Amino acid sequence: MDTIYALASAQGRAGVSVIRISGPSAFSAGASLAGPLPDPRKAATRILRNHHGEILDHALVVCFKGPRSFTGEDVVELHVHGSISVVQVVLAELGLQDDLRLAEPGEFTRRALENGKLDLAQVEGLADLIDAETEAQRKQAVRVFSGALGDRVESWRSKLIRSAALLEATIDFADEDVPVDVSPEVLDLLGQVKSDLESEIAGTFVAERIRLGFEVALVGPPNAGKSTLLNRLAGRDAAITSDIAGTTRDVIEVRMDLKGLPVTFLDTAGLRDSEDEIESIGVARAVERAKSADLRVFLSVPGEELMLSPVEDDLVLHAKADLVDAVENGISGKTGTGVSELVDRIQHTLQQRTAGAGLATHARHRLAMERAGSALDRALDIVARGPEQYDIAAEELRSAIRALEALVGRIDVENLLDEIFSSFCLGK
Repeated sequence: MDTIYALASAQGRAGVSVIRISGPSAFSAGASLAGPLPDPRKAATRILRNHHGEILDHALVVCFKGPRSFTGEDVVELHVHGSISVVQVVLAELGLQDDLRLAEPGEFTRRALENGKLDLAQVEGLADLIDAETEAQRKQAVRVFSGALGDRVESWRSKLIRSAALLEATIDFADEDVPVDVSPEVLDLLGQVKSDLESEIAGTFVAERIRLGFEVALVGPPNAGKSTLLNRLAGRDAAITSDIAGTTRDVIEVRMDLKGLPVTFLDTAGLRDSEDEIESIGVARAVERAKSADLRVFLSVPGEELMLSPVEDDLVLHAKADLVDAVENGISGKTGTGVSELVDRIQHTLQQRTAGAGLATHARHRLAMERAGSALDRALDIVARGPEQYDIAAEELRSAIRALEALVGRIDVENLLDEIFSSFCLGK
């Protein structure tokens, strides 16, 4: 492979910036700037010089001998002062070397995949970890990046391979001294995998919400104080507020970290029948978004009928508690009455849902497991018919195994790689 280099830390001015070099010429490239390199996995300070011998910077240099590196190749990291000009001049000096080229987005991680340092699920976990904004997202991404999903898939794959081997032994060696009726063990193994798959598939929906964020809709009639409450929750004037009914015409979204959970609050148009065409469109959008939200907070006003009916876990509060006598479940965005309690109730409800999160976090994972599960269903049905059709059952098991191997990137994922790695930054 080519030897590649790039800025591995964030763009812009910083205290320290990291420039990574990876490939067969990494050590010679590093030595051309830093002189004698430190022993692998040991850091040392060096003066970086250009090809004229002029000093570029004082840097901390760390070397990794392949395969004991992130990419699985020889790697040199130059920890330079984070000046934009320093980074530019060091990158320019590396670019003068004939056997080096600038890395493409995600190319370091792609090499880690190709060299067996990461599986595809771990790559996606790394991308999620980089994008994590809340503690729940970080914890979930770390679990996937650490290889937990790949380990689970390998366990399922081993059981399916064992099952297929038992079936094929019966087919190929029917006259030999092998068990004739292998169906009890096969059915038991397949049942275990099927149960695990169903549980993991169900958990992907919650895991996706953690990764992408939950949506909580503020719902109620006009002038119920929804926009004022949104501003109180956001800590800023995210929505226009006024005494004029129907001020909010579109859905206003505010994303925030709610005690470690990623939550987007939706301020929706006041729900009422209106002859105003624009307001009617806003009300229709409000109803649509509220129905699709993970949780709804209804601000009720005496004498006003709600156009939507609350479902399980939805919260119904009495609006504008600052204007009425003490009332149970009262809330006021203007004074803050009941807001802390609302945040606690939302966090508790969503936290309970996260308990069902699985290791698989992407729709791609779910689809691969669903394909494996469908093949398992067919295999279970065929095995129950008897040894005469074990060859067909074995083929279905191979289909299930291929689906699981695609999940972790062993096969049939070339068309996905460009899309996945394009989301990575240049130095990753």
